[in-house]
Amino acid sequence: MGADVAGGLVKQHLIDPEICIRCNTCEATCPIGAVTHDASNYVVDVTTCNFCMDCVAPCPTGAIDSFFMVRAPFSLDEQFSWSELPPRSAEAEAPDALDDEATALLAEAHARAGGRARAPETASKPRINLFNRASPAQATVAGNYRITAAEAGSEVRHLILDFGAVPFPVLEGQSIGIIPPGADAQGSGHAMRLYSIASARDGERPNTNNLALTVKRVLEARPDGSVFHGVASNYLCDLRRGDAVQVVGPFGATFLMPDDPDADIIMLCTGTGAAPFRGFTERRRRASPHGRGRLHLFFGARTPQELPYFGPLQKVPAALLDRELVYSRLPDAPREYVQDRMRRRAADLAALLPRPGAHVYVCGLRGLEDGVEHAFAEIGHAHGFDWLALRARMLEEGRYHVETY
Repeated sequence: MGADVAGGLVKQHLIDPEICIRCNTCEATCPIGAVTHDASNYVVDVTTCNFCMDCVAPCPTGAIDSFFMVRAPFSLDEQFSWSELPPRSAEAEAPDALDDEATALLAEAHARAGGRARAPETASKPRINLFNRASPAQATVAGNYRITAAEAGSEVRHLILDFGAVPFPVLEGQSIGIIPPGADAQGSGHAMRLYSIASARDGERPNTNNLALTVKRVLEARPDGSVFHGVASNYLCDLRRGDAVQVVGPFGATFLMPDDPDADIIMLCTGTGAAPFRGFTERRRRASPHGRGRLHLFFGARTPQELPYFGPLQKVPAALLDRELVYSRLPDAPREYVQDRMRRRAADLAALLPRPGAHVYVCGLRGLEDGVEHAFAEIGHAHGFDWLALRARMLEEGRYHVETY
């Protein structure tokens, strides 16, 4: 059997008969004959499918992007009889992602969220794992720009990757995998690194098949006087226009933006953790700039010179984005962090949080969430609500998300 087995469950690739237009692309693309059809449906044979994913990207509707975890695999006869996919239950539950390497990285990033995260009810359906390590998508560098001041201590760059004619659909809040070329000291291929997408779903410019990343060059001094060069970050930061990049993914099915113009979105971040929120802001600006909901950004950095996208942030209308830019290393000023500014805005946050349409997203270096949690607890205590109870409800409703590294 070609299916993966874990914890008594079998991963099975299925085709959604409600969306499928019977174009035969999947059957023609499958290199091992795992896809077949009758007069009603196109189906995938669980005894043959090896999850090579060759059939996924060419599908024009996304009908083939359906993966279930099941106790007992669905037979071909069962699939031929369907007019819609079976309901998801304890015996048929979709995994968050299909790539083991990406799954582990995302699980670690989401580990401190206070419980299992859910996607917002109004979020669009994400496409995940269209391209894997064995069969990556090839993108071309369309731009690579430094977005922190030249005199800043840290170098952060904005990369634009163009996919040409290859479909690579993404949503705000998803990530992609980058596999640096070459091998590590043991002679094995480098591990994959995940990077949050920093652009809206329709591209860096509307209706372009590209996406943006926010990448910080990692250079760390060691006790022996040598300097550690981050493999993936330096590879990406040194890319030039026209260079080819191997891309895996996309990944992520929960850290997604609600498609609700009335939703209030509270975004808490440091450094390159701003990447998904740039995508959120662009999406709201393009899709629903006059909605009743507002974006609220708390963005921390050492200095204005080290804050990514400092210039562009000044141009976002205040009616769309309520921004708090927080600095911890200003000369002749006390150190201030995101959680300190949250306390200063306690009354505003206390009014927002209990609303059914309020969503909270935390993204940045690990440890950020601790300060955020303490601040929310203090705000709740001072304004008459139990933060832990509210957070549990928000998690259940897909309104609270943490992604830290």
